[in-house]
Amino acid sequence: MIDFSKTLLVLAPLAGYTDLPFRSVVKRFGVDLTVSEMISSNALAYNPKKTLKLAEKSPLENPYSVQINGYSEDVITKAVHVLNGMEGIDCIDLNCGCPAPQVVGNNSGSALLKNLPQMSKLIQTIKQESNKRYTSAKIRLGFERKHGEEIAKICEDSGADFIAVHGRTRSQKFGGEVDFEEIAKIKEAVNIPVIANGDITSYEKAMEVLKITKCDGLMIGRGAIGAPWIFRQIKDGSCEVTSSLKRDVVLAHLEAMVEFHGQRGVVMFRKHLHTYSKGIDGAASFRDFVNHTEDVTELKKAISELFT
Repeated sequence: MIDFSKTLLVLAPLAGYTDLPFRSVVKRFGVDLTVSEMISSNALAYNPKKTLKLAEKSPLENPYSVQINGYSEDVITKAVHVLNGMEGIDCIDLNCGCPAPQVVGNNSGSALLKNLPQMSKLIQTIKQESNKRYTSAKIRLGFERKHGEEIAKICEDSGADFIAVHGRTRSQKFGGEVDFEEIAKIKEAVNIPVIANGDITSYEKAMEVLKITKCDGLMIGRGAIGAPWIFRQIKDGSCEVTSSLKRDVVLAHLEAMVEFHGQRGVVMFRKHLHTYSKGIDGAASFRDFVNHTEDVTELKKAISELFT
């Protein structure tokens, strides 16, 4: 059950980052709800054997949501039917906020904010076809202009059980100020739970966002990359991040990457190591080494030395 009786902390879906290994690490720090990387409904519908790996969950992930994107009701239906056959999924989330050109070019993601009737149809389709407990949507304030209240009300009327709101328009992408005042207006406008999202990178920022928006939850994505302990910091008000804690987390993350992705997990882990090592003495030479090795044993040794 997704519990909104207290502030819900959610890991945002980030393509290329929030895979099963990273979600497993984040669960150690008390995140309440994890969400898969965004998955193409077309890929799910027509190449499920390959695509379903993206939807796999860790035993730790409970509750767990899978996010899909798409434009066609027929394809969304096929994708939902594939997910219906998977146990352990509690929610199917429709992405209505991704600003990536390749996604918008296919009329999905934040492109749906320019076609609200179609967005409504897709949410209704998921709600009607899914055997999961919850249906949700992740939105932005608009495509070019801000009309978040209208978008949110349509989500609610279409059957969404809750929504997550990134406080920017699509035209802003990930730049410019996040408009938390607009998220507050959305919270006032609807009767379903609202989760605030955008540039939440610390306990202090989280408290500020909750004060402004009065939202039911916080969704954190980029703020958790390289700092998965942010969820514990928000829940407890503090969490001492020692070198030994960082070392243990990084090593556990690396092992999970290799276990899940195989040898290519070492290469995929490089971007995480760049973030984990930011600001540490010797990080530059460490990153140079990381970029040129695929040896797990050597990498573990280097990690242990850097984070000592």
